[in-house]
Amino acid sequence: MNVLERFNLSGKTALVTGGSGLFGRQITEGLAQAGARTFIASRQADVNNRFADQCRASGLLVTAAKLDQADEGSIEQLKERLIAEAGRVDILVNNAVLRSMANWSSPMADFAKSMAVNGTGLFAMTRSFGEHMAERGGGSIINIGSIQGSVGPDFSLYRGLGWETPPDYYFHKGGMLNFTRFAASKLGPRGVRVNVVSPGGFLADQDPRFVERYAAKTMLGRMANATDLQGAVVFLASDASAYVTGANLFVDGGYTAM
Repeated sequence: MNVLERFNLSGKTALVTGGSGLFGRQITEGLAQAGARTFIASRQADVNNRFADQCRASGLLVTAAKLDQADEGSIEQLKERLIAEAGRVDILVNNAVLRSMANWSSPMADFAKSMAVNGTGLFAMTRSFGEHMAERGGGSIINIGSIQGSVGPDFSLYRGLGWETPPDYYFHKGGMLNFTRFAASKLGPRGVRVNVVSPGGFLADQDPRFVERYAAKTMLGRMANATDLQGAVVFLASDASAYVTGANLFVDGGYTAM
């Protein structure tokens, strides 16, 4: 097989949780452009439907579905729907995230709320769809992490801006790394690969002072754009990465290498 053909996802079914969100949009478009029949799922039904309509208008096979990742019953219902409509799920991108904490001083209830989605929900999604893939003999699970799962916060980036980075996000993204290794070891003998993509900061109308400070800390001198994650995700979803599992791929412009 030609090396470029190994990146082709035609005939495969992908699920992207949080598929209409900040990172989710480019991930969804990338998988669909590579040929995958792609489902997006979250609690935001209206947003999902509008984005799926936009994708289909561009010739991409994208379908919206409902998911409450904090509810195991909702996860199982989604899996049953996808199997009924598509026959199987070959690719799962765990991209959904709940940011309920604002900062170090936020109520403990906010930490527990985010844990239900970002921790417990991540596990439930991975186990449920991972077992489905394993029963079929193969599949790829891609967890969308963050550089903040590997490094501590640089609070100088937020000085004078009136906001800062919350602690629960670091807890969840750091835990995601070792959970990915666990799942890769557990599911690997049955043909399922599990990897992490750790993006850096994404340009999204932040305060110009933050953008300038952040960009100065990357080797490429900029924040991520609306396509920077696509290649990494398609690579890990495809046969081009057939011998890659338990890995953490930084897509951060060199931030963690400084």
